[in-house]
Amino acid sequence: MPDPSLPPSTPPWCVRHRAAALVTHGGRVLLHQLDGDSFWALPGGAIEPGESACDALARELQEELGADRGTCIAVGSLAVVAENFFAYGGVSYHEIGLYLRASPLPGSPLAATDGPYDGVEGARRLVFAWFSAAELAGLDIRPAFLRAFLGDFLKQEPAGVLHIVHRDTPPQKTDGTAGAHQHTALTTG
Repeated sequence: MPDPSLPPSTPPWCVRHRAAALVTHGGRVLLHQLDGDSFWALPGGAIEPGESACDALARELQEELGADRGTCIAVGSLAVVAENFFAYGGVSYHEIGLYLRASPLPGSPLAATDGPYDGVEGARRLVFAWFSAAELAGLDIRPAFLRAFLGDFLKQEPAGVLHIVHRDTPPQKTDGTAGAHQHTALTTG
């Protein structure tokens, strides 16, 4: 059933399932930026049919970071279920994100060096880098709720699993053009 809060001209939504890693180490979180994008995001990617979120994340980290770094991350428990509504590249997405706690294994290249690290997404270059809570405040991070959430997460990881619903919707401005708007709801489980 269509969402009555959205304008009737909203194009059909592309639904996708994504696993993302909350990789933390030494009071910092690992983010990546795709060549050509202006924003940073959590590492991860699509969950393939028949694949668990943990398996999808292990596969994505190995594909994006390479065997020497991608296999050196321990994936842990579920921290967040995020329902994220956004547009990217002219497509409207309804993304169900499973964000899992993760950390580099002791002695791994990610734990031993500060980065940045080169990676790849298909044929496009990725850059991975560590950021402290203070550094996050100056970054464009997507979904937008992550900037504040990650800062808090680095200070004290929440117990249990959080459920976050985040909408990037283009409401009409007074001049009739679309403007940026974000709405985030948070529940704990």
